[in-house]
Amino acid sequence: MPDPDHIAVIAALDPDLRAGLTAKSSAKGLLHLAGHLGAIALCTTLIVLRVPLWGLLVPVQGILLIFLFTLEHEATHRTPFAQDWLNDAVGRLCGLVLVLPFLWFRYFHLAHHRWTNQPGEDPELDSPKPQTRNQWLWHVSGLPYWGAALRLIARLTLGTERQSYLPATAMPRIRREVRGMVPLYLVALATLARTDALLWVWIVPLLLGQPFLRLYLLAEHGDCPFVANMLENTRTTFTNRVVRFLAWNMPYHAEHHAFPTVPFHQLPALNQAIKAHLKVTSPGYIAFTRDWLARHRGRD
Repeated sequence: MPDPDHIAVIAALDPDLRAGLTAKSSAKGLLHLAGHLGAIALCTTLIVLRVPLWGLLVPVQGILLIFLFTLEHEATHRTPFAQDWLNDAVGRLCGLVLVLPFLWFRYFHLAHHRWTNQPGEDPELDSPKPQTRNQWLWHVSGLPYWGAALRLIARLTLGTERQSYLPATAMPRIRREVRGMVPLYLVALATLARTDALLWVWIVPLLLGQPFLRLYLLAEHGDCPFVANMLENTRTTFTNRVVRFLAWNMPYHAEHHAFPTVPFHQLPALNQAIKAHLKVTSPGYIAFTRDWLARHRGRD
């Protein structure tokens, strides 16, 4: 008998457990958010004050900022908080910081969930994963991402973006959101003529933080089978508490894909319930990267 897929595994869970796992909590979400934003505020203050060795804090700031991506990602599912308006507001704020329009990303990401790792369907595969070490270096640099992000902003602003996962009815709202973001970016850039504060607490940190996010995201589906079963096409990476905190528990990624209505704070419990069925895991991000490079050795 073949192993059960993610649908069968989740369906086999006790109904009371399933109901408990999907319970949202604004209190837990706000507490986690306070910790994440508090760390950013502290780092920002120390950089602005130019404390001794403040330059060493710039990449730390970058990691703190760039991992707001995992919160924006979670907000597309409206699961970090109990109130939809709060999920949307936080998601938009993260999108503004990261130059990643929230409404556009919601439709992109939901299509990714529907067609995870399915070539020709999953929009994440429209940008091919690296297959050689040289491609890996270029990918991890983050430079291709920023180029693609700026081109996306331009297309959405001009109204020329056309993708099958973007409903025509949603496009006016997506365009309005992006057209509201662009003037804020222009104002931010204009301030650089008077002060370099934003350069060191936002722009440079994002550039330095992006490689860490690229490494993290590559582990989610990189080198996973092109199959429909979420327990096979998605990788769970076991890591330490600091990384789990910054990533809003999304290293439990196979669990998230198998049961995406489970909020971040319940993913460890879901892991305990279904870990025997996980097909692709890694003991950490360093281990994943080492194994990836070993698998792709000699391909350049």
